[in-house]
Amino acid sequence: MNARSTSGLRTFAAAAILVAVSALLAPSVRGQQDPPFRFKTGVELVNVSATVTDAYGRFVPNLTQDDFVVYEDGVVQPVSYFSRERVPVSLGIALDTSGSMAGDKILAAQQALKRFLFELLGDQDEIFLYRFSSEPLLIQPWTRDRERLRYQLGRITPKGETVLYDTVAEAVPLASQGQNRKKALVIISDGNDTGSHITVGEVRQIIRQSEVLVYAIGIDASGGPVRTSQTPRRTPTQIPWPFPQGKPRYPGTPKPPQIPGGWGADDRVNEAALREMTDDSGGRTEIIRSPRDLDPATARVADELSRQYTLAYPGAAAKDGRWHNIRVEVKNRSYVVRARRGYVAS
Repeated sequence: MNARSTSGLRTFAAAAILVAVSALLAPSVRGQQDPPFRFKTGVELVNVSATVTDAYGRFVPNLTQDDFVVYEDGVVQPVSYFSRERVPVSLGIALDTSGSMAGDKILAAQQALKRFLFELLGDQDEIFLYRFSSEPLLIQPWTRDRERLRYQLGRITPKGETVLYDTVAEAVPLASQGQNRKKALVIISDGNDTGSHITVGEVRQIIRQSEVLVYAIGIDASGGPVRTSQTPRRTPTQIPWPFPQGKPRYPGTPKPPQIPGGWGADDRVNEAALREMTDDSGGRTEIIRSPRDLDPATARVADELSRQYTLAYPGAAAKDGRWHNIRVEVKNRSYVVRARRGYVAS
């Protein structure tokens, strides 16, 4: 065999070995590229988004993992994941389109949400859009296409009642299915629930079984005091979880008494009900007094989502189906931390 043939065989053998090694390593390398980060209560990692502000309400940047202490049921937990970078969000929007939103309110909401979607969110953020009046309606499933969302927003005509609780009960499970690590829901409404089949307490339990950050912007343009108590409703029923096809329907349960025309004096913003839905999740409720305040309010939500710290720790609780408290602190006690208050180990 001449030297040229020997050299060719060596080259071929080296190439074959390289291909074989690449084939063996490729699955491992692919598996290391952005693995799915799934929250599984009491099984893998408990994921917590923390908002840190100073005494003036300003976001505190540049904290490190060593600045945080996480407690579960009063016991310090080892933080196994930490990030202060802005991560993509899977975001649901639930917009009140009941009759009371007609006029300046819906116009302001449409403009604020268009700016929110096109200017304040990231390209990798995915969004879905619910509208709700006499029933919840998913008008745009998960998408990154902002033009689809703009089109759906432009088609809205306000009318009917306000089934706020039914809508949140459908939107939270959908938000939980988002592909991104961080998941959130933003509710915009000008009134109290007037027609849902379930109660705010039942909705709170649904939120507690998720990792979704829930934000609410309540529009109260009357100038009077905001409602801070609940309207008495029927005795809560056992909620099926998960809902079949994500649809919480109770055909045999009568609706609560309604106000003629779908809205009225009892349809004022109920801050207590909104806070019951938002505060356990690590989100918050903001009450505004004018439709023109919607734009800065939604901008504040977008700003907060981009400035949060993400922490995760191995869940210490057994699958006991119970609520386990989470408390996040920073070593500088002059700072204020807002984070989810716990999870259900189910």
